[in-house]
Amino acid sequence: MQHSEGYVVHELEHGIATIEFSHPAGNSLPGAILTDLAQTINNVGLDSRVRVIILKSAGDKTFCAGASFDELTAIRNEAEGKQFFNGFALVINAMRKCHKLIIGRVQGKAVGGGVGLIAATDYAIATEEASIKLSELAVGIGPFVVGPAVERKMGVSSYSQLAIDATQWRSADWAKRHGLYAEVHKTTLELDDSVADLADKLAHSSPEAMAQLKKVFWQGTDNWDTLLSERAAISGKLVLSDFTKDAIANFKARAK
Repeated sequence: MQHSEGYVVHELEHGIATIEFSHPAGNSLPGAILTDLAQTINNVGLDSRVRVIILKSAGDKTFCAGASFDELTAIRNEAEGKQFFNGFALVINAMRKCHKLIIGRVQGKAVGGGVGLIAATDYAIATEEASIKLSELAVGIGPFVVGPAVERKMGVSSYSQLAIDATQWRSADWAKRHGLYAEVHKTTLELDDSVADLADKLAHSSPEAMAQLKKVFWQGTDNWDTLLSERAAISGKLVLSDFTKDAIANFKARAK
C-alpha cells in the first residue's frame, strides 16, 4: 500500500511472507502506515500459504523512529488523540492474534512505538546498531500503549528503566541481555543470513504446532483489545498538554 510518504508492502515466497514498512522520516509511523500495517498483518496471518512472517523496515540505518511528530502536533482533541495512539494498539493486537510466528528483522535504532513493534514479534534478530529508547516521557506522554508488549517481553524492571530514563539509548547488547532480542549480529549481512535461515526452518515446520506455540506464548493477553484502547486514551489526552506541544516543537527545531 503506497502513500504520498511511505508504504507498507508484502511478498510471499516458499511459505515465507515478508512485510516491509517505510517512511522517509526514519521509518516513523503516521496513522495511515499504522492502519495499513495492522491490516496487512491480519490478511497475511489468514493466508493458508503462509508458514512464517518476517517484519522489517526499509533502509539500513533506522528500524523505526516511532510516532510521527507531525501527526502528534496536529491532534486537536482527545478523540483524535485516542484514534492516533489506537493505531499502535491495532498493530500490536494484530501481531498478537496472528496465528503465524513473526520474526523481527531489526537493522538499526528503534524509538518508542518501534520498540513496541519489536517486543510484539515472536523472535527478534538485530544488529549491533539496533539500540533502543522509549522516549515518550521526555515529551510528556509515556509509553502507555506499547508498554504491555515491552513489559511482557522484557519484564517490569527493564520496561520501567526504559520508560523512566527516557533520553538514554540502551545498546543492542543490553536489549539482548534483557530479552528483547534473541540474537545480535555485527553486520546487516549476518543479520539477513540469520533471519533467512530461521525463516526457512520455520517454513518447513508444522503449522499446527507453531500456531499452538504462539497461543501459549501469548497466554494471558486476551484483555489487550480493551487494555491497549484504554492506554491509547491516556496518551491521547496527554498529547494535548502544553508540556507535550512545547517539547515536540523544541525537538523538531533541534532536528532542523
